[in-house]
Amino acid sequence: MNVYKGLTIAGSDSGGGAGIQADLKSFQELGVYGMSALTAVTAQNTLGVQGVYPLEPAAVAQQLDSVGEDLAPDAVKTGMLFSSEIIRTVADKIRQYGWSNLVIDPVMVAKGGSSLLLREAVQSLIDHLLPLALVTTPNIPEAEILAGMSIANLQDCEEAAKRIRQMGSQSVVIKGGHGSENGIVTDVLYDGREFVYMESPRIDTRHTHGTGCTYSAALTAELAKGHSAAEAVRTAKAFIRAAIEDGLGIGGGHGPTNHFAYGRRLRAEGSDRQ
Repeated sequence: MNVYKGLTIAGSDSGGGAGIQADLKSFQELGVYGMSALTAVTAQNTLGVQGVYPLEPAAVAQQLDSVGEDLAPDAVKTGMLFSSEIIRTVADKIRQYGWSNLVIDPVMVAKGGSSLLLREAVQSLIDHLLPLALVTTPNIPEAEILAGMSIANLQDCEEAAKRIRQMGSQSVVIKGGHGSENGIVTDVLYDGREFVYMESPRIDTRHTHGTGCTYSAALTAELAKGHSAAEAVRTAKAFIRAAIEDGLGIGGGHGPTNHFAYGRRLRAEGSDRQ
């Protein structure tokens, strides 16, 4: 039996909608064995983030050593990293163990506005992690910070993707959820040779907590299974679209997406064909 393994290096979300909880749920739903290295503990729910407690870099390093010495991952993703020191520690360990298929989700701000990455750590992310990435998955506000420009339209997304790729990431996906034209959300994938545009109708809902984590985790799982970056991105988009459309509707604020939805749809389609 071939067991695909994915590693998430991220913070914990006590509400279960984002962070390592969302990552591990997404891995499981896509048939990938999930492992984790915790970077921070957050106290949060659908109403916001009530507390952030980063771990010591040495604690992050030891977790990564435990995985690296026994359970080599087929793909790795990073989420909330919080500080320059943690970023450098993670980058050093990725190099030490020669891990490839790295997805960088440059988590910077929570849905409610709380900072999940110190401002001075952005340059460390650019300098130490982006050069190791197979795919980087910023949303529009994150892409604006990384690329140092405003994004108002599709052409701006293309320019930002070019700039971020020049920082070392082999491919860049700028997710269009924070902007739409005529009710259409467009994700832009750039691999240095061509742009690929993935469109979908905007879904009118406030239950979008953890969408970035879930999207990047699904992408990571597909890379772990041996799919190309372009194939993995397409599955990730389908996964998050199903998760938003079939929302759980829980919590009094920005509720979580439905990590069960994509798999249930596939199983239902299989039953219909029988």
